Amino acid sequence: MLVAIALSLVLAAMWTPEHPYYDRTRAHHLPDGFTNRHGARGGKPLGVLLSWLAQRTWAGLPPTPSTWVQGYDFPVVTPDLEFLGRNPDQISVTWIGHATLLVQVGGLNILTDPHFSRRAFPVQWAGPQRRVPLPATLAELPPIDVVAISHSHYDHLDRGTIEALRDQPGGQPLFLAPLGVDLWLRARGVERIERFDWWESHRIGSVSFHFVPAQHWSSRTPFDRNRTLWGGWVVATPGFSFYFAGDTGYSRDFADIAERFGGFDLAAIPVGAYEPRWFMKDQHVNPDEAVQIHRDVRARRSVGIHWGTFELTDEALDAPIGALAAARTRYGIGEEEFALWRHGETRIYERR
Repeated sequence: MLVAIALSLVLAAMWTPEHPYYDRTRAHHLPDGFTNRHGARGGKPLGVLLSWLAQRTWAGLPPTPSTWVQGYDFPVVTPDLEFLGRNPDQISVTWIGHATLLVQVGGLNILTDPHFSRRAFPVQWAGPQRRVPLPATLAELPPIDVVAISHSHYDHLDRGTIEALRDQPGGQPLFLAPLGVDLWLRARGVERIERFDWWESHRIGSVSFHFVPAQHWSSRTPFDRNRTLWGGWVVATPGFSFYFAGDTGYSRDFADIAERFGGFDLAAIPVGAYEPRWFMKDQHVNPDEAVQIHRDVRARRSVGIHWGTFELTDEALDAPIGALAAARTRYGIGEEEFALWRHGETRIYERR
């Protein structure tokens, strides 16, 4: 694993962008990139990263998923592709896996952080591989109109998937990209791009898209740490609002988002990739903090994402199942209010 990481750093060192969007009037802008609003600047030094990777290798982590072994219904269903292909006006959300959701609202097919490759890594012969089969391929989904990207990490911005979307029959979707990620997209032949700083917006018909802060960081190589921005997305249409948190640690950002938008009908909040806390706390929430985010953003319903797909950290792949249930109990929140879906599961929502 350590050899694969070292090789990936060499192979990935092909994109070393300048930071052309520096705005000295914005506190989260720095001359060499970006920083968080309410916490430390994200990202651990390479030596700390390698130390953690060595420790988890020696300890034999992550452990085998115990819940699935003990009979948990393997969380994959085949989505109703016929429904998804003909759905012009109902609001539906389908969890493909990890941070990838197909959101159908206002006649648009929207993908968040699309990842349909076998591995979340610079190369497809090493690194974290998909542990749960894809419930549907990208080609099986209806033509995508909008792609909303949260940040540049490999499990959220996958080159193979982006190139497939770039070449989709009928034309490219519109890519909504944080500052700096637009340059990476353009270098790979993507032409339809809108770039965003925090709190900036774009409207398509009745649907508005808003890029909002998160407590995280960015990097694809050893040379571009925090040179591109990160964040989450709010997708709003009359009678329905959706919040996609992307990837984040816990911070005051969520109370700020709720104050600006007044709450959400559905929030997609990460619940996985959180151990060990000494390493992950600043960048990945655990299930307890995810429930706090659910409350902070005033979500009527939430779905847990960023779990059960790739083994990225030290907890078992299925650990969020029990950990989220315990956190709901602590906060007095029912399962119907903050749920874990099966890969491929679709839920339909009514406008208020």
